[in-house]
Amino acid sequence: MVKEKPPGAGSSSFSLIQADRLFEELNLQKGCTFLDMACGPGEYSIAASKHMGDTGLVYAVDLWEEAIDALFKRVAALGIKNIRMMVGNVSQPLAIGARAVDVCLISTVLHDFVQEGVAEKALEEVVRVLKPKGLLAIVEFKKIEGPPGPPVRVRLSPEEVERWVLPHGFLARRLRDIGPYNYLVIFEKT
Repeated sequence: MVKEKPPGAGSSSFSLIQADRLFEELNLQKGCTFLDMACGPGEYSIAASKHMGDTGLVYAVDLWEEAIDALFKRVAALGIKNIRMMVGNVSQPLAIGARAVDVCLISTVLHDFVQEGVAEKALEEVVRVLKPKGLLAIVEFKKIEGPPGPPVRVRLSPEEVERWVLPHGFLARRLRDIGPYNYLVIFEKT
């Protein structure tokens, strides 16, 4: 799909967040289906797979082929069986069935989607794959000067995230601080 590193691709924001707080808020159930949209190196996917057990399924999707190749090797080395990795453009239809996903995570990339002009299409794809009452969890950088993270001018406030997401048929459920640099907004599909 994409051999070159896409804008914003790089190290994971996973080490910057309070992962225990994130997964407490997500409350992933055994056997659920989780989509890590624009997963990068897959840190969130690997952590989610542990919370969901062997009966759960994680889709790890990224545009950058090299990231998916590296994740494939890491998952194999760890012996993880419940992650399906795929190279895919999240602003186009993914190889995931309609209403197949319980929880979708977009972590520290919605601002990139906005900058690249693909946020609407990516959110439409989330709507397609999420089950009714499914959750969309968005992690973004607080609108403060970095590093870490992107320049403050491209960061999205929680209110800006809501302006992007709510028109797609979601209700805002909760906003949580998950570390010194990041926040989490959880939406429910209506």
